[in-house]
Order: sequence, then structure tokens, then C-alpha cells
Amino acid sequence: MELMKSSDSQYNNNKTFTPSEMMEEVKQLLSMVIPITAMNCLVYLRAVVSVLFLGRLGSLELAGGSLSLGFTNITGYSVLVGLASGLEPVCSQAYGSNGSDKWDLLSVSLVRMIFILLMAIIPISLLWVNLEPIMLWIGQDAAITSMAATYCIYSLPDLLTNCLLQPLRVYLRSQGVTKPMMWCSFIAVAFHVPLNYVLVVEMGLGVSGVAMASVVTNLNMMGLMAGYVWMYGRWRWTWRWTDGIGITGVGPLLRLAVPSCMGICLEWWWYEIVTVLAGYLANPQLTVAATGILIQTTSLMYTVPMALAGCVSARVGNELGAGRPNKAKLAAMVALSCAFVVGLMNVIWTIIFRDKWSALFSNDQMLTSLVSSVMPIMGLCELGNCPQTTGCGILRGTARPVVGARINLGSFYFVGTPVAVGLAFFFGVGFTGLWIGLLSAQFACAVSVLYSVVICTDWEGEALRAHRLTNTTSLEMVVNSH
Repeated sequence: MELMKSSDSQYNNNKTFTPSEMMEEVKQLLSMVIPITAMNCLVYLRAVVSVLFLGRLGSLELAGGSLSLGFTNITGYSVLVGLASGLEPVCSQAYGSNGSDKWDLLSVSLVRMIFILLMAIIPISLLWVNLEPIMLWIGQDAAITSMAATYCIYSLPDLLTNCLLQPLRVYLRSQGVTKPMMWCSFIAVAFHVPLNYVLVVEMGLGVSGVAMASVVTNLNMMGLMAGYVWMYGRWRWTWRWTDGIGITGVGPLLRLAVPSCMGICLEWWWYEIVTVLAGYLANPQLTVAATGILIQTTSLMYTVPMALAGCVSARVGNELGAGRPNKAKLAAMVALSCAFVVGLMNVIWTIIFRDKWSALFSNDQMLTSLVSSVMPIMGLCELGNCPQTTGCGILRGTARPVVGARINLGSFYFVGTPVAVGLAFFFGVGFTGLWIGLLSAQFACAVSVLYSVVICTDWEGEALRAHRLTNTTSLEMVVNSH
């Protein structure tokens, strides 16, 4: 224990970081963030290509595919991404340590997370298979639902692919391996358009062809990343059945994964709730279309804070695992500062280019006018969303995802939802009221997260907990200590 403390002896809790130290941390963080942002943009581009090919097939196919994409995101992909993020504190802290067993802990934790995801996709698969009766039960159009069900059935293999793809992304990112992830994604996405053309246009497979192309693209991405780890990564297959694929081994990791999952899902789901609420306003065709454009826009902007959150989680975990609490604090403060800058940039461009941006999506004057009127509010939302998302990444890096989950629950559902519903439906504000509700949620979330990270975090205490984690293959003590 004393050795761990002495490794950070040049720091103290009240130390003022020098400009050179801060710039060095900025360089280190950006060297990770830029490739991950590029990877996230490529994944976003893949989704856009799928929507474009669905639109080429016809309005019915586009509506059905869009319904399926929303359903699969809510019930499947958000859950798998969230659960896999529970691996972040374990892998990043283990990698940062100098423990002799760190590769054993990395290996066994990766295998356990894959096992958790394999168990999770069983109920998810049942939901996907039963999409049609579920949608018909809640009153969706039968023709659109039939198309959505087709897309969903052909997307089922993607669940298996993501059981390995999502943990691999966390595993590599926790080691600062980001450029190979970017290139693997680039190669896979480069074949996405040709795949869609062959399957949809040449072979005439329609909606099922679009779904199959996405499945194959993700499979290629996963195969390339797995191949990289196998050939060039410091991978050791040290796991054995006796290492605990049972409750003893998986249970503690689940107690990190479940709150991580809830923290991410609670935010993702709220945007889908906004889409549903928009359908109850006057002129629902117009408001739902505007919501779709705004959500696609905010999804594009989300690629940067999402990358920043994942990378700062790795940086904070690495430094805590290495017994350098003040370096972890420096990484957190630098990341939050970068997040504010990114948020401010989003505010500026959404105000200046709001009319030109909305015109890219439609020629309908009423639709573009509605989108333009809300764009500045959405930009202000990003001013809160960027530090909030980054702060949640810091909380995951310190193995405190449950704090982030509680904040998101309170902010989005006990602040944002009442404000959105009240303004939109009871005070006559209408469509703009929904986005003011989001703004209030993001503001509450950002304040709560910043308070938890900046004021409440005991960095030396977190380093001690990381020391316990990286010196045992059991996560029990770490989870219980939070």
C-alpha cells in the first residue's frame, strides 16, 4: 500500500497543475479521442447509408425500417453497449497497474463480459422475434409493422456479433489502442455501400438485404478487431472454467455492468420518448418528422462526447490503477474542460447554420422552419450534454457507474419529463416545450455530475480501491466498497 502511495509522491491534493502538464494531458487525451470520434462517425455513417437505401426502396420500407431501428436500439443495442461499459473500470485500472496478474484480470474480465452479453441477448432475441405482435398490440400500422418485423428478424445475428464487438472496443480502448479500432471500422464501413448495392439492388432482397448488409458490416468490424487482438495485442488466453463463469465470478462484474447499462439506457430511451410525445402534438406528421431530424443531428454531435467519455474513463482508470490519483484528477479536469469547449462549439454552429442545416433534410418550408426554431435550444442542450456525458465516463473510470445511473434517472425522468410534458401539453408551448424539457434535464444532469466529480470525488480513496481491484482477480471488494 505504501508503494502505491509513494508512486504519486510528487503530487498532493492541493497541487496546482502547470500549463505543461495540462498540455501534455490534452495531447494524450486527444490522441485517443480523435480516432474514437472518427470510429463513431463511421458507425453513424453506416446507419445513414442503411436509411438511404431504405428510402430508395419506398416510403413504406423507410417507415418500417425506421421503426425497427428505433425498436432494436431501445431493446438491444443500448443494453449491450451499456452492459459492456461496465468493463471499463476493471480493464482500465488493471491495465494501468504494474501487477503481475494484470493480463490475467483483463483476460478473465473480457470473457466474463462476453458471457454476460450472451445471456442478455436471450430475452432481447425473444423481443425482436415478437416485434410484430407487440407493435400491433400497441396500435401500430400493420403494413409498417410487417416491414419492421422483417428487418428485425434478419438483424438477429447482429446480437451475437455485438456480444464480442462491444467488449472488444472497451478492452482495446482501456489500453489506449484507438487507431487500430478506427482503421478496422473504416475497412468494414468501406464495404457497406457495395454490400447494400449488391444485396438490395442487384439481388433485389429489399428490406432484408439492408438488414443483412448491416449484419455483415458489423461482423467484418468484429472480425478485424478480434484478429488485431489475436495477432498484435498482448492477449493471453489464461481463462479456465474454474476461474468462475458462475455467480462468484460474474456477479461482481454484473454489479458494475448493470448500473453502467442503466445510466446509458435511461438517456438513450428518453429521446425515443420525445419522439412518441411529438406524435401527440397538433400536426403529428410535421412534429415527428422534425423530431427525427433533430435526433439525427444530436446523434451526430454525440459522437464527440461519447468518444471523450470512453477515453477519459480509460485515462482515469489507467492512472488510478497505476497509483497516481492526482494524474487521474488532471485527466478528469482536462476532459471536462474539453467537453465545455465542444459544447460551446455546438451552441455556436447550431445558431449560425440552423437554416442551412435544416434545408439539407427537406424542402418543406414548415418543416425546415420548425427545425430551425429549435436548433439553438438543442445547441444549448449540448452545452450540458458534453460535460454530463464526459462526467459519466469519469464516474465509470472510478468504478462508480451507479452514481451516473441515479443522476440520469433523476434528471431525465423527474426533471426533464415533467417539464417537457407540462410545457408541451398543459402550457401550450407545443413542440418547443419538449426540447426545453430536454434542456432542463441536461442542465440538472450536468450540475449533478460536475458536483459528483469535482466536489465529491476522493481521488486518493479511488486509487486505494483501484489498488485492491488490480491485486485480485475477484472484484468483490471493489464493488462492495462503492
